[in-house]
Amino acid sequence: MMRTEFLQNLIKQLSPKLDSTTYVYCTVPKAKYGELEHLKPIVSIAELEGLTLVIPLEQAKAEGLDYYRIFRRITLEGHSSLEALGLTSVVTSLLAERGITTNVIAGFYHDHIFVPSDRTDEALKALHELASNPTG
Repeated sequence: MMRTEFLQNLIKQLSPKLDSTTYVYCTVPKAKYGELEHLKPIVSIAELEGLTLVIPLEQAKAEGLDYYRIFRRITLEGHSSLEALGLTSVVTSLLAERGITTNVIAGFYHDHIFVPSDRTDEALKALHELASNPTG
């Protein structure tokens, strides 16, 4: 796959950084934005079925919320534009090739990748390898 020079430069600057917190995805049926602000989610998404929250594992346990799997957040600290074409695809494809599930949240300044906590080391290693060889 041919990568543009712009995309190669973004990949070189990935600088993946692991967040020390463990996170879970929870859903609260029929909830609306603002109703659960005391949980201080790092991500919340309103869906027809309810409100999906990404919150620390300990917080979910304390609130008695159900969750399926435990994740860790890897922040790609290199500054990426919301219009950066292909970066998310390259990263998720790389991790998918290794059988690592990814959930990507694009922030204004950085992309945040949530990976299963038991695959964190593998994901970080793959991302560092990618950054050192952006031409693929």
